Amino acid sequence: MTRPQGPTREDVPVGTEADEQQNADAVLAEAAAAADEDALSDAGLPRDGSGQRVVPGSERRVALTHRLYNGEVGLDVVGRSRLIYKITAVVVLLCIASMVFRGFNFGIEFEGGSSFKVPGHSQQLSEVRAAAEKAGAAVSSAQVVGSDTILVRTGQLTNDETTAVKQAVADAAGVREQQVSEDAVSAAWGSDITDQALIALAVFLVAVVAFLALRFQPKMAIGAIIALLHDIVVTAGVYSLIGFEVTPSTVIGFLTILGFSLYDTVVVFDKVDENTRGLERGARMTWGEAANLAVNQTLMRSINTSVIALLPVAGLLFVGAGLLGVGTLKDLALVLFVGLAAGTYSSIFLATPIVADLKEREPEQIALRKRVLARRAAAARQPRAGQQLPVASARRNRSAGQGSVAVADRDELPGQVAADVVIESPSSVRPEGGSGATAAPRPGARPQRPGNRRPSGKKRR
Repeated sequence: MTRPQGPTREDVPVGTEADEQQNADAVLAEAAAAADEDALSDAGLPRDGSGQRVVPGSERRVALTHRLYNGEVGLDVVGRSRLIYKITAVVVLLCIASMVFRGFNFGIEFEGGSSFKVPGHSQQLSEVRAAAEKAGAAVSSAQVVGSDTILVRTGQLTNDETTAVKQAVADAAGVREQQVSEDAVSAAWGSDITDQALIALAVFLVAVVAFLALRFQPKMAIGAIIALLHDIVVTAGVYSLIGFEVTPSTVIGFLTILGFSLYDTVVVFDKVDENTRGLERGARMTWGEAANLAVNQTLMRSINTSVIALLPVAGLLFVGAGLLGVGTLKDLALVLFVGLAAGTYSSIFLATPIVADLKEREPEQIALRKRVLARRAAAARQPRAGQQLPVASARRNRSAGQGSVAVADRDELPGQVAADVVIESPSSVRPEGGSGATAAPRPGARPQRPGNRRPSGKKRR
């Protein structure tokens, strides 16, 4: 007896209503994104060959600062902290070696000595210097101040030596002795200046630590102090290597660059504090990643501020001291130029990575990192929107004969199956109603003919 062929069982869908709703939401999100793209294109902001927006009618691309702020592009400053530490350590060691073996060229304000100012021009500079040395003075420096004055600095002199040098300088410049002004500075005065400068530096550092510890957190104070010490060592090392004279202007320049470096570092720390506030309650990113995002968000601002500050200082150093020969400006210009560049480097590449490395050792941040990595691993295993997964089902295989069942191979199954998904097995498959198949009658039940089964209810009379 042939059985009438009925509809066969389709694949059993994997998932629940929640999964279907999630897929629907993904489709809607893609549609909304496509609508946004169409709206931007209609507004006149097409994409170029690299997929980046360009301004119509020009080759200028949409602001890089916007992409940096959103974390689309940027420098992995925190992730490459080990390389940054190695480069910084090499530079710092070279500066320390220069300060130890080469030393500093201290001016008469710190070592004591005498200075002579005589009217003259640059062509007379070598003659005036030679005359002072011939009179018995140890000349430390001789330079043109302004355009019509020669300044000669010597070591400490007695009264008779001072009179002899004054007369010799006047004769070399071709002026009267009364036109030569001399000034003497004792070594004790220079020592007092040095002590006051060190006290001012110590007070400044203590105030910085207290402010950052109260405004942000102690670890940020540690990072800022290390960055400031880096700026001091690098600036002093370059000053020692070049051999410029250390004057009170140099000390003023040091305090200036410390303030600039601290200002730039506080701006970066403020953004770091904003990005990491309440970060432990979620699992979006680690503390180091949030800090690195803050560095990139403030990167262009730091660079622009530093360039604007360096341009006039570079003019003062290279044009004023180099081309025009205004020697009194070179000590201040050099310390400002090197200090501003070192402060920019430390605020971007040094302070934040140090704080991030210290924070990543905390138990809360270790737990946060584990949650973030677990979440990303789970997201990587989930299918993307629109991706079709193999369906686990048991389907009647007609070619293999009646009653045979094809079971999905294990390699075709997804890696993880939801708990509410039922995978059929051969023992759970029963013939379907309307397919013509006859099930075995229960014991004691009256046999039923195919096609003559009446609905349940009262008997027909």
